[in-house]
Amino acid sequence: MGKTILITGSTDGIGLETAKRLVQAGHSVLLHGRNPVKLEDAERALSALPGGGRVESYVADLSRMADVETLAKTVTDKHDHLDVLINNAGIFKTPDPITQDGFDVRFLVNTLAPYLLTQRLLPLLGAAGRVINLSSAAQAPVDIAALAGKGRLADMAAYAQSKLALTMWSREMGLARTESGPTFIAVNPGSLLASKMVKEGFGLAGADIGIGADILVRAALTDEFADASGQYYDNDNRRFAAPHPDALDPKKSQEVVSAIEATLAQLG
Repeated sequence: MGKTILITGSTDGIGLETAKRLVQAGHSVLLHGRNPVKLEDAERALSALPGGGRVESYVADLSRMADVETLAKTVTDKHDHLDVLINNAGIFKTPDPITQDGFDVRFLVNTLAPYLLTQRLLPLLGAAGRVINLSSAAQAPVDIAALAGKGRLADMAAYAQSKLALTMWSREMGLARTESGPTFIAVNPGSLLASKMVKEGFGLAGADIGIGADILVRAALTDEFADASGQYYDNDNRRFAAPHPDALDPKKSQEVVSAIEATLAQLG
């Protein structure tokens, strides 16, 4: 039976390739993107694929929490059930990394937006649902002040910290919901894959994007990940592994989650 799956950042790269595979397998895919033209092109291309999967699209700028709230409400208004949420959207380098309010867009898009979206969609996911969070091999201790908009970081530092923060809240939510669900899994899809982020950030062509799509499809659908809530999967090594040590420290993780919630309250 086909599942209903929302993938953020699915107009190109790993997100789009994952969406293609899921549509061809007969699943209903809810696409998300910031650019309406790219989103329309992606929906048209995926709708033409064989396999029978239904395609919908949703526009939202994940650097704006008001857009995240609207995205969650629109999905909730149209659906009473969601099987999988793949928080794939991410940002590394950008000409203007600091918003007018002083927040780093890497924390906004990579950490806070998926946290808020997940919280709002929990009623749709239910006990059997899965939340797949796109982590990274790049993880660095989180500067709480920078997360809260009170400091500026270099591109790689901001990216690596935002990904560790994502991994930390994924683990916290997953361990807290091992009985009630849904399942939370942080996944490093593979280092330096051929995404737009890698091309723009490192000037590299990158490895086969299918490596990342393969693991996301597996994480979303297979029994291998059904009982892995709170865990981190490192696709570079093809196994579940320990994330950065800070993610295994309950005190540090709770400090990051509290900072995320406080920052979202401030932004709201």
